[in-house]
Amino acid sequence: MDLSFELILVGKLLFSLLLGGLIGLDREKHGMDAGIRTYAAVCIGATIFTSIAAHMADDISAVSRIIANIITGVGFLCAGIIYRNNDTDTSHGLTTAATVWCTAGVGVAVGMNMFVIAIASALAIYFLLSLQNQKWYV
Repeated sequence: MDLSFELILVGKLLFSLLLGGLIGLDREKHGMDAGIRTYAAVCIGATIFTSIAAHMADDISAVSRIIANIITGVGFLCAGIIYRNNDTDTSHGLTTAATVWCTAGVGVAVGMNMFVIAIASALAIYFLLSLQNQKWYV
């Protein structure tokens, strides 16, 4: 790898840190277990794997396999977040799991140089997370 690619990758990682941290900010403010660090780490991880794969492989199918494995791996992580309380007959962690999974998508978008998509997605996820704190939300 050349130095220019690595410097571009550092910029992408910082951008992922910012977007992932923004998404986790609402969760952190309201005392949820997954917050800024969790969301930023997922976003950064997805970005670095996608960026390196896109840089190293001339074959687009190789990049799509990496992306598919990111989706699967983060999905597996999210499955561990969800739990059911049989005493109260409720499920917990569904929103956190869904938004962590979506945050990986934001990281993939950054890794593929789809910066507008990444920003729009991060803002949409943040909006969805902030809904429960709005007085007008049912």
